[in-house]
Amino acid sequence: MARAAALSFVCQNCGTAYNKWQGKCEGCGEWNTLAEEDVSGASSMPANLRPKRKGRVFPLESLTGATQDAPRLPSGMGELDRVTGGGFVRGSVLLVGGDPGIGKSTLLTQATSMLARAGHRAVYISGEEAIAQVRLRAARLGLADAAVQLAAETSVEDIIATLSEGKPPRLVVIDSIQTMWTDTVDSAPGTVTQVRASAQALIRFAKKSGAALILVGHVTKDGQIAGPRVVEHMVDAVLSFEGEGSQQFRILRAVKNRFGPTDEIGVFEMTGLGLREVSNPSELFLSERDLGSPGTAVFAGIEGTRPVLVELQALVAPTSLGTPRRAVVGWDSSRLSMVLAVLEAHCGVKLSGYDVYFNVAGGLRIQEPAADMAAAAALVSSLANAPLPVDAVYFGEISLSGAVRPVAQTTARLKEAAKLGFGRAVLPETARGEPGGDAGLSLTSVGSLTSLVAEIAARGKARKSREDA
Repeated sequence: MARAAALSFVCQNCGTAYNKWQGKCEGCGEWNTLAEEDVSGASSMPANLRPKRKGRVFPLESLTGATQDAPRLPSGMGELDRVTGGGFVRGSVLLVGGDPGIGKSTLLTQATSMLARAGHRAVYISGEEAIAQVRLRAARLGLADAAVQLAAETSVEDIIATLSEGKPPRLVVIDSIQTMWTDTVDSAPGTVTQVRASAQALIRFAKKSGAALILVGHVTKDGQIAGPRVVEHMVDAVLSFEGEGSQQFRILRAVKNRFGPTDEIGVFEMTGLGLREVSNPSELFLSERDLGSPGTAVFAGIEGTRPVLVELQALVAPTSLGTPRRAVVGWDSSRLSMVLAVLEAHCGVKLSGYDVYFNVAGGLRIQEPAADMAAAAALVSSLANAPLPVDAVYFGEISLSGAVRPVAQTTARLKEAAKLGFGRAVLPETARGEPGGDAGLSLTSVGSLTSLVAEIAARGKARKSREDA
């Protein structure tokens, strides 16, 4: 007796299911993303006639007992190990997402090749490229001699059966999860149901065999990993590979990590021979900065556990439009709007008649609020045409009242600045007494944004008087 298919309309962007088709998904707000899928499963027997399985009794354990740290497998790439927390954990599952052409396949080809050269069984399965195309990439990267096992396959059952033969692999790369399909569901490859079922089967294999599994995921137009959000909850770590097409820098960021710190970053440089690790990203981001130019400030930030110094650039120009333009690259636009409002409300800086362009140099995306004071300094410097000291770094959070609030890990920021040759730091007033002054830094404490604006404005007036003279 043929079963009646249980059809549902599932959003291909967020995974929300509906009983009937509609133009707009209420879950994510996207239009025309609903597709008809069969969600009844593989069983052809009606639910009321299926035999009920008796539950298996399993032992319960207490909170006390001998525990061991999860054994890790170093990848041979220091920046990748930093993001994962020290290497791949046995049986862990990682989801790597990034824009097309950003270098995900290059990174994973290098990682599998280094593990294979270390004597481990590493398997690279591509659902998008032929074996010859993967070999061409490996030859271009100088990794053709690595004993990586390749396959161009999309059937999950065939992949699991092949990987179960012989010695269990230490690392398996699936590129990409959107191309996989399983016989347990009837939906087309790439749909939400197929992605969820395929990921679940592969994760079950990784947990049983102890192999570290890396799933490559596509991203949507707004930068989010495509497919159901439940896949991100199923995996142990979610890594985002970021970077601008015009920049040679690539940032690998840990968004979620059950075995290590989150918001940790690894910095790479894209070269003709693949991705090169950058051990000192601060020096790289500041290598081409404009010395003595108005509108530039050096921000001493923290990415994960690593201090990073980066140049913030601001351009304030008179507008010819009724509504001034606000363009931001590398920072939260809402955060910039808040800083502009505080400058106008509490510091007397009138920016309503000016266009504001803000950029984080080097292609890095910063998220912490400690960049508020550096951004404000760059904005006022551009407006007053007053260059900031080239040997100064800025950091501090700005409140809505105009006060400068302290931030975490002040000592690490100051030590990084001193290591790169900076001579002074402008920081919140409550951070006085930090041991960073022992490294030769001159500390300037700021209690409110008004005092910082007054100091920069005075510098601009002095420069104008010198030019007039």
